[in-house]
Amino acid sequence: MKAADLRTKSKDELREELVSLKKEQLNLRFQAAAGQLENTARVRFIRREIARINTILAENAEA
Repeated sequence: MKAADLRTKSKDELREELVSLKKEQLNLRFQAAAGQLENTARVRFIRREIARINTILAENAEA
């Protein structure tokens, strides 16, 4: 998701999205540990999405 799209969401929506992404990240880590991970690029994508959301939440906290 683009940062511009995330900036239009409320803090609650961003937090819900963050929880969802962290759950997916946990599942991907388990799959990687078990050797069942098919899409390795997904790990990087999820990590960056989490960072994007955290950055936007921090920007909103300052304002």
